[in-house]
Amino acid sequence: MFYVSIFFQYASQYLKTRLTYRVDTVVEIFSDLLFQAVNLIFILVVFGHTALLSGWSREEIIFIYGFFLVPYALFSSFFNIWDFNDRYIVKGEMDRVLTRPIHSLFQIIMERMELESLFGVITGLVIMYYAGSALGLTIAWYDIFIFIAMVLGGAFIYAGIFISLASIGFWSDSRTDIMPMMYNIGNYGRYPVDIYHRVIRYILTWILPFAFVGVYPAAYFLNREEWYFYAFLTPVMGMIFLSLAIFLWNSGVKKYRGAGN
Repeated sequence: MFYVSIFFQYASQYLKTRLTYRVDTVVEIFSDLLFQAVNLIFILVVFGHTALLSGWSREEIIFIYGFFLVPYALFSSFFNIWDFNDRYIVKGEMDRVLTRPIHSLFQIIMERMELESLFGVITGLVIMYYAGSALGLTIAWYDIFIFIAMVLGGAFIYAGIFISLASIGFWSDSRTDIMPMMYNIGNYGRYPVDIYHRVIRYILTWILPFAFVGVYPAAYFLNREEWYFYAFLTPVMGMIFLSLAIFLWNSGVKKYRGAGN
């Protein structure tokens, strides 16, 4: 309950800060919506030249994209640590974090959260509703709980991968460009994995499992029974990768010796 209380205090202060500059907040939200619209247009352009993409219809791929946006929005809101190495290690802010009686990772997550990114959840749900209606999909009452579990699993996978990458900074304080590269690789999870070479499919499933953020869990709601095993593996993969990331983080904190050392 202590951490829950701290979370709401951080969130309250964040909202006060963002509402001070309302125009900037609105512009940022509009920019995110525009970026998502561009991705949708890209899908429509692709299907302007073909009726199916490796057996997937336009509405199915739009549905996958909509599903992808939901866990990605949660990740973007609460795990925005792409500049951890530069800000906390190189510039020494990690020293400040470690003087407080709260877990260091929790503090950094709270300091770097961007709650306006949660609008991506609404966008994703709207896109899923549109595509699902066009496909004539129906849901059972228990699908809501399965959806929540799979969304959290997808968000945890993203968080686990990027927290693990951020943890490298405890052993090496040099600036690297691996974060932007990983963001780009993550975009492959928006599309069906069977359109890629088998080596890429293996990487997106077991090494950098971004496929569990989009196509695999979405396949359950699209009634793609051949992908059900991977779909229900999503929450498990999320817990595995997040647990591994926390272990690496805690190990890295023990190795940390302060700025300049």
